[in-house]
Amino acid sequence: MRILVALGGNALLQRHERPDADIQQHHIDAAAAALAPLATTHELVITHGNGPQVGLLALESAKDPALTRPYPLDVLGAQTQGMIGYWLVQALRNTLPDREVAGVITQTVVAADDRAFDHPTKFVGPTYDEADARDLAAARGWSVARDGTAWRRVVPSPEPRDIVERALIGRLVADGTLVVCAGGGGVPVTRGSDGRLTGVEAVIDKDLTSALLAEAIGADALLLLTDVDAVDAGYGTSHPRPIGRATPAEMRSIPFPDGSMAPKVEAACRFVDATGGTAAIGSLLGASALLAGTSGTTISPGRGRAQGRAGTVIWPPERARQPRVIEDQGPYRMARRWRSLDGGTTSSPPRAYL
Repeated sequence: MRILVALGGNALLQRHERPDADIQQHHIDAAAAALAPLATTHELVITHGNGPQVGLLALESAKDPALTRPYPLDVLGAQTQGMIGYWLVQALRNTLPDREVAGVITQTVVAADDRAFDHPTKFVGPTYDEADARDLAAARGWSVARDGTAWRRVVPSPEPRDIVERALIGRLVADGTLVVCAGGGGVPVTRGSDGRLTGVEAVIDKDLTSALLAEAIGADALLLLTDVDAVDAGYGTSHPRPIGRATPAEMRSIPFPDGSMAPKVEAACRFVDATGGTAAIGSLLGASALLAGTSGTTISPGRGRAQGRAGTVIWPPERARQPRVIEDQGPYRMARRWRSLDGGTTSSPPRAYL
């Protein structure tokens, strides 16, 4: 089986941890150990996030007195591909000495007129309290947004349209190479009418790029690995319920936070819709169980309401009639307006959905 595994940036550096090299290498060694059982029996392509790392490099670049201006985000993204890719390739070689492992610097084509450039949503860098985040935004011209209980910088995250190195990656996988690529969603570039590539200031969502790449290389499964055990319905409420199995339509009917779980869910849904394969979201340390469908959230074609791991229906909730999605918009095609039971519309999901 050919599997694309996407490692979340927070699976490589936990929230509130210092971004020291030895801490990240420790997590990467654990990631290599968790992926080794899959790599011994399957063809594996590994992508990774870079939100904490690219944000740190951006801070360092902005403070460097030797620079006339900070390095652009595309260059910083390429730097993180080299850094994290090196750690991953080395850890995988040490764990699987009989396997060929290669890292590929990857460029991802985006549209120059993508509306995401005017509406930044991608979290990068460390967390702050609200007051510090707003002070930094005013001083440095940042956009900031709430991420859980903290605040972080947000940058443009345009839609991935094509992957420049996809044919090369496909050949390497076909030859039996374990490939690390598309770090941080790939270096964002635009393609001119003459075919020339130019870097742009953005950070592409690595899960959406991973779904596109998984489709391009003919992957049978897409695993989106992060620091949570499963996707929760009712996230952020007093009664979250982990989703065990669901279809793309069911997952898209549930509201998820932009910039965090929403793109993971959308990436999984896109892959399933495009290929008829299976996607799953869950913990890095449970990767083998996630592929087997015994942990995490599995998204696959089919009918039936979203279920918990034990098979009980958890979505939609049984306690109320359900509103109907009437408009589909936003950077991740997630529902933004809902028809209420009295026939009106609202930008917030009714309490029955929470």
